[in-house]
Amino acid sequence: MGVTRGETETGAETGDVRDGSEAWKQQPPYRTASENEHFDKKWTAHCHCGRVRYWLSRDRPLASKFCHCIDCQGLHGAPFQWAAIFHKEDLHFEKGAEGLAFYNSSDKSTVHRLPCKVSCAYCHAPIMDEGRNMVLMFPGIIKFDDAEHKKVFDPQCHIFYSQRVVDIHDGKPKWSKLDGQSELVKEVASGDAETVLGEPRNEKTQE
Repeated sequence: MGVTRGETETGAETGDVRDGSEAWKQQPPYRTASENEHFDKKWTAHCHCGRVRYWLSRDRPLASKFCHCIDCQGLHGAPFQWAAIFHKEDLHFEKGAEGLAFYNSSDKSTVHRLPCKVSCAYCHAPIMDEGRNMVLMFPGIIKFDDAEHKKVFDPQCHIFYSQRVVDIHDGKPKWSKLDGQSELVKEVASGDAETVLGEPRNEKTQE
């Protein structure tokens, strides 16, 4: 039996299959400006080429974390992923779902099937991970005015640190898997490298 992870921990929960209907295009966060007139724009974000742009209405994320799982490493081509958690209603895409590409890592499909990864269909820059009620957006694409604004998105901890490929010396809590549901990993002293390889998250959550 599969294990379902909480959306506030991963931003993605196993669930709805929506590729047979396009009703999701009229729901948050893909609703267009005419359907979302009172959206309060606090933060602006865009992909590398600028074709995809969205805004955030919340002052700060519900949580922000560094994820070191193998899936994030492979899908982002980076040692870890920096993600900030928001409600779907906190986001508004300038052009709705236009210009977006979707990928479901569990079945490797490219339809809008939750949970899914969302990217720009042109430059392929990662935009966010979408779950049922929450999204994990990537602060690296936000336009910050200064360092103080960027601090609002500072991660509180590291998750899946047991699968790391690089040691991070920042004094933040480092959880072997999900925060609060696994063991804390002792931070390795600088110079004493300790890289640990793990299995993809999807495989680890199946019995």
